[in-house]
Amino acid sequence: MVAVKTDKITGQAMGTGRRKSSVARVRVTAGSGKITINGRPLEQYFVLLQDQRQITDTLNAVGRLGAVDVVAIASGGGPTGQAGACKMGLARALVSHDSELFQALRDGGFLTRDSRMKERKKCGLHGARRGTQFSKR
Repeated sequence: MVAVKTDKITGQAMGTGRRKSSVARVRVTAGSGKITINGRPLEQYFVLLQDQRQITDTLNAVGRLGAVDVVAIASGGGPTGQAGACKMGLARALVSHDSELFQALRDGGFLTRDSRMKERKKCGLHGARRGTQFSKR
């Protein structure tokens, strides 16, 4: 079960999502369906349709697309990683907003953390795994 987090002053439901090296802090309030990421509208911040769809699919899964306002602050990584982090943070914030949505979000895979990370560079190698080229002479 996801811990319920709300802002003590404004009462907004909060959730944190992570993917690769990206982190997104998401706040959800009852509203008209306005989605803002880093102060910009969803379509302007995430240009690719697949990244936009990650956020809207989370809201469509629970039928809250036009019912809640979403404010997200994303940092680190690239656009696709940030979209994945926003997806998870939004799902956690929705559960904090209404705990009845937990099972629908869990079944849809929105609360599952994608643990794949970039492998670190090892000493003596050019990258994580690439070694030096063999020289016969």
